[in-house]
Amino acid sequence: MIFYRVILNEQLLMTEKPDISKAVALFYDGKQAPQITAKGSGAIADEIIAIAQAHQIPLCDNKTLVDLLVNLELDQEIPENLYTAVAYIIAFAYALEGKTPEGFFDAK
Repeated sequence: MIFYRVILNEQLLMTEKPDISKAVALFYDGKQAPQITAKGSGAIADEIIAIAQAHQIPLCDNKTLVDLLVNLELDQEIPENLYTAVAYIIAFAYALEGKTPEGFFDAK
């Protein structure tokens, strides 16, 4: 079984404020829908991103998806209407590590 954690992050450049960041951490075990395991903005987002980098957890910048996911509760599974968008992020994480999901068959 492969477990994946992916961090989605967003950097907002604002003219009157310094950079504001948001981050959402997802956990996916391949059996159930991905869950929100951490989320935050500002210093909390920066800490989530720093921890991810220290542990070589893939980061993906997707402002629209972060804006939707940051409103969910911790440990909540992502809603069904976001499955496709999150699937692309998880596929990105797999590809970065040169892995394929359990049960995935190469059509070669």
